[in-house]
Amino acid sequence: MIPSDPITLVLSVILCLFFVLFFFGWKKNAYNLPPGPRPLPIIGNLHILDMKRPYLTMHELSKKYGPVYTLQLGVEKVIVICGYEAVKDALVNHGDEFSGRPKVVLIDELSKGHGILFASNDNWRAMRRFTLSALRDFGMGKEAIENKISEESDFLVQKFRSYKGEPFDNFLNINAAVSNIIISILLSKRFDYEDPTLLKLLKIINENNHLAGSPMAALYNTYPSVMRWFTNVAEEVRLNLNDMQKFIRETFTNFREQLDVNDQRNLIDSFLVKQREEKPNPKLYFTNENLTYLVADLFDAGMDTTSTTLRWGLLLMMKYPEIQKKVQSEIDKVIGSNEPHAIHRREMPYTDAVIHEIQRFGNIVPNNLPHATTQDVNFRGYLLPKGIQVIPLLTSVLYDKDHFIKADEFYPEHFLDSSGNFVKKEAFIPFSAGKRSCAGENLAKMELFIFFTRLLQNFTFKAPPGAALDLTPAVGLVGSPMPYKMCAIPHV
Repeated sequence: MIPSDPITLVLSVILCLFFVLFFFGWKKNAYNLPPGPRPLPIIGNLHILDMKRPYLTMHELSKKYGPVYTLQLGVEKVIVICGYEAVKDALVNHGDEFSGRPKVVLIDELSKGHGILFASNDNWRAMRRFTLSALRDFGMGKEAIENKISEESDFLVQKFRSYKGEPFDNFLNINAAVSNIIISILLSKRFDYEDPTLLKLLKIINENNHLAGSPMAALYNTYPSVMRWFTNVAEEVRLNLNDMQKFIRETFTNFREQLDVNDQRNLIDSFLVKQREEKPNPKLYFTNENLTYLVADLFDAGMDTTSTTLRWGLLLMMKYPEIQKKVQSEIDKVIGSNEPHAIHRREMPYTDAVIHEIQRFGNIVPNNLPHATTQDVNFRGYLLPKGIQVIPLLTSVLYDKDHFIKADEFYPEHFLDSSGNFVKKEAFIPFSAGKRSCAGENLAKMELFIFFTRLLQNFTFKAPPGAALDLTPAVGLVGSPMPYKMCAIPHV
């Protein structure tokens, strides 16, 4: 009989677990795992984590336990890797061994390993190869996509002008503008910013990213059998995902009816052609399920991180008006009233440094997506077992004081030499590194430069009278700024 009182239920489950541990003992560890904070039974180290922003605790723990240490989440042991040298060693020097994905319960229950972000093994390799090829074919790094970004930046400027210098929240407008770029690659179209379909898709992505990064989701992933009784986080994510998948399936069903193999219009068309070509075998990769999750993954990844970076950028320009003026001065000198193009970037070292520092300071994916070992691996004096979850902590890289002298401050001079020339930093890896690095990195870089310079070319951004500018990141899978309003003062 199941206890009706939730607290009684939790205590009963915990008591049962203690009995199992008492009679059967802890699993003996045949591996040489790195040291870490001493775990408690059942909860592991959860009691010492900042559950809203766990990356802060993880970064702090590295100061005591070193760049590679063991953290226990519930009963699961996790390897945390901190600092540029150690993270590069894992993701680049040992790229194959650390290229796996662990099964994150909340996501795996829904995706079953489809798509690209949380896929593994041969399915992931097939989807990544296809994605990189399709992104190149449909514009990434080419003049055609640059023209689309320029056109979209004009729409965004028009939208900002419509507020006539009055305070407004830029969240949906920037999300919509950036979304239209990846949508052009996926679907060969753009949406108006007020289009109900686009607004619904943006709402789904933003809600799911917030839910997936919440403390409740962390607890659900750690204790799924227990937490499903106390939270509906998995159901909320599932319902949102169902709505998005319905839109995607309807879209590619229509595209299939119109498909011309000699005139592939977008990534979905390209996938459908591959689907036709794939010979029947036990391991099919170009399935409807993979297409559905791949499009959802690319829409999410192609929208959220870039739009979040731009929102950090505008917030930081309001916070530091003297930096905003220097950027605008360089824009006037190099571009004037002409349209910005990617080629201008090499002539604009200060603007380039500011954009890099926005990405570094904004710390958009603070935890990084989790990795897993694909085999037993000797790493820095430790023997790690196949399949163990690994967190290559991006926060610890972007805020590594050995590489960024004022890591806790917004300081564009991190990327400038004494003569004002742009300087590359090896520890600047906001897109991660190695075999799991962001497939759309080049597209994102182009978007950030064109959108950012176009906006600062047309407006000066100021905080509304009396408003406090908070640089504390919000809670979520993506480290976005807290909601804020701004005034976009048009240039005459």
